[in-house]
Amino acid sequence: MSLDRRALIGTGLAASGLTLAALPTVARAAALPPADGDMALGNPKAKVQVVEYASLACTHCAHWNNEVFPAFKTQFIDTGKVRYVFREFLTQPFQFAAAGYLLARRVGPARYFEVIDAVFKQQDAIYQSEDLWGGLLKIGKSFGLTEAQFTAALQDKAALDAVNARVEKAAARDKIEVTPTFFVNGERIEGGQPIETFAAAIAKAAKG
Repeated sequence: MSLDRRALIGTGLAASGLTLAALPTVARAAALPPADGDMALGNPKAKVQVVEYASLACTHCAHWNNEVFPAFKTQFIDTGKVRYVFREFLTQPFQFAAAGYLLARRVGPARYFEVIDAVFKQQDAIYQSEDLWGGLLKIGKSFGLTEAQFTAALQDKAALDAVNARVEKAAARDKIEVTPTFFVNGERIEGGQPIETFAAAIAKAAKG
């Protein structure tokens, strides 16, 4: 599987020296502070903050988005109980994840989460087709982009540099080892856990 390298600038992840393994975990007792590039849903004054680090290339992230997030949103975000913050991360194939985020940013903040959801929902079909570029282009067109606009989005070096900078800071600051990784008022939860795990963590955080 590959993207057209003539149109997508390399992520530069390997050159950065960033590794995703053997990073120590840290315990936190409070909500995470804001970070550059945060995208959020829900009541900004909610007692509980849930931060998710996810990669658009990660099959576990796609499963959580497709199977768990709808109930999570209905139960916690839409009711004002949780402020949900999404933070971008990169896993292999790095270019696919980066391209998806560049696409979502190009479509714009108002529809950012719609693009993320579309990529996750179509991830398996795109992987099976082995046409990563074509799959993302189809999503871009569904959000009103022309092929020229889509290509320009993926050639935006400044936007790509910003994605890489966010990923490197996340690895150093929050010790992200796997995706998805969540923080419920700072308490780490790794992996695509079921809704019951989040319900218990959110209830605990709300009391604290």
